[in-house]
Amino acid sequence: MSKRPINPAELAPPIGFAHAFLVENSPAATLYLAGQCGYDHSGRIVNPGDLVAQLDLALTNIGLILRDAGMTFADVVQLNFYVTSRDDYATARKAFGQVWRRHCGKHYPGMAMFQVVSLFDPQALIEVQGIAAR
Repeated sequence: MSKRPINPAELAPPIGFAHAFLVENSPAATLYLAGQCGYDHSGRIVNPGDLVAQLDLALTNIGLILRDAGMTFADVVQLNFYVTSRDDYATARKAFGQVWRRHCGKHYPGMAMFQVVSLFDPQALIEVQGIAAR
């Protein structure tokens, strides 16, 4: 069995964590995704106040991690969504669905959504964390 961090060059360099960890026991592999927000390459929230745009960028970032691990969204088996406002999510559900389909098509892994008081970055409105396997 081997374990290695996955830190795509397009994402902000992680300090004190890895964007993901790939555990391989050939031919099987499991990818543990760290929480991803709507961060750009410098590590700043690109769209403060825009929940849907932050989700879009968080999923884009997850896509880069999956790519570097040799996986796709079809390999995602579980995702947790942490939002700072359940009401904002409820209002944006239709737009969330459009963003989801653009990244994941009709693949729906096990998912959970949690409302939290705040996230590490005070401008972050959503964080997405999960597991992929192949």
